[in-house]
Amino acid sequence: MNQRSYLLVTLAYWGFTLTDGALRMLVLLHFHERGLTPVQLAFLFLLYEFCGILTNLLGGWLASRKGLKITLTSGLLLQITSLLLLSFMPTDWSLWLGVSYIMGTQALSGIAKDLTKMSSKSAVRVLLPKDDEQAQRGLFRWVSLLTGSKNALKGVGFLLGGILLGSLGFQGSLWTMAAGLGTIFLISTFGLKDDLGRSKQKTKFTELFSKSREINILSFARLFLFAARDVWFVVALPIFLSDIFDWKHSAVGSFMAIWVIGYGIIQMSTPKLLKRTKHVHQTAQRTFFWGMVLALLTAALAFASQTEFFLLYSIVGGLILFGIIFALNSALHSYLILAYSDSDKAALDVGFYYMANAGGRLFGTLMSGLVYQWAGLSACLWVSAACLALAALSIQPLSRKTA
Repeated sequence: MNQRSYLLVTLAYWGFTLTDGALRMLVLLHFHERGLTPVQLAFLFLLYEFCGILTNLLGGWLASRKGLKITLTSGLLLQITSLLLLSFMPTDWSLWLGVSYIMGTQALSGIAKDLTKMSSKSAVRVLLPKDDEQAQRGLFRWVSLLTGSKNALKGVGFLLGGILLGSLGFQGSLWTMAAGLGTIFLISTFGLKDDLGRSKQKTKFTELFSKSREINILSFARLFLFAARDVWFVVALPIFLSDIFDWKHSAVGSFMAIWVIGYGIIQMSTPKLLKRTKHVHQTAQRTFFWGMVLALLTAALAFASQTEFFLLYSIVGGLILFGIIFALNSALHSYLILAYSDSDKAALDVGFYYMANAGGRLFGTLMSGLVYQWAGLSACLWVSAACLALAALSIQPLSRKTA
């Protein structure tokens, strides 16, 4: 493992993640306070998720041809642009003109996020020596560390967003984040090698879609796994905590932050919590098991919410337990995609996989606003349980030794 390059990639991913989490909380709380409904808030993030689908697909192809440095630094630069554009939004615009403008800035942010994410995770696969068996065994540990630390920092970003909004205001918060990310952009530009992750063979545009059965199965499962999280997490939960329990913005932001930080810590710890398996199909078996456990837990949580069974304790306690098991599932998924990927074309495989991930987030974000406005949080949780069951069942074929 080239540790210097790994540290630079991780620094860029961490810096981006802080601004991404803070921006999500800033936009959600600021514009909810200005009177936007749950459906309108969901619309703010639709282009963010939709652009992620295209970005992962085309970004993987671009990275394989031009190298991961180009896609990583482009992601950072686009996020800086998004922050600055949002900071100059006029306050006297009509509702839908304002919503359209925010959607546009969030589209840039969505492209930035998935360029950075795809580049960082592909870099882990590329930086591990092909012929070093010990390094390959450490793949689970390296990817869990990167992914888990990212999610923990996203939680810190949620908290940071609430703090910045209260202390610096909306515009000042955006300028501060843009300045910090600009510093990381310069470090990445001058510190990373130009040929990082560049494929030795020219990748044809027709090779964008994966021909691997394993990658296709994992991508299908990933779509429903992340739809299951975002259908209650993105819009429904913060509005529910604010409206039903009358929590203040700082309390909502703190709970969301603690949830994501805890989720990230569990994800980083997954290699220690789950004993390492010798074969990939055994990891797939474990993924199927934990996926079904999570689906059953979510169904129980939906029932408790619907019947208002100790509502506050059921929601808060149940979602904390959801976060723990979801973190295990996500870490196992992240390992499987890299384990099944060809190291020479890792960016293509990872890009295709995270295209499905972005599709799941798009579906979950839209449903989070629609289902919550029509039927409440319990309905969001029932949809989540169904998506989790489908994700787990789709992994089952990979658990066979011949997979």
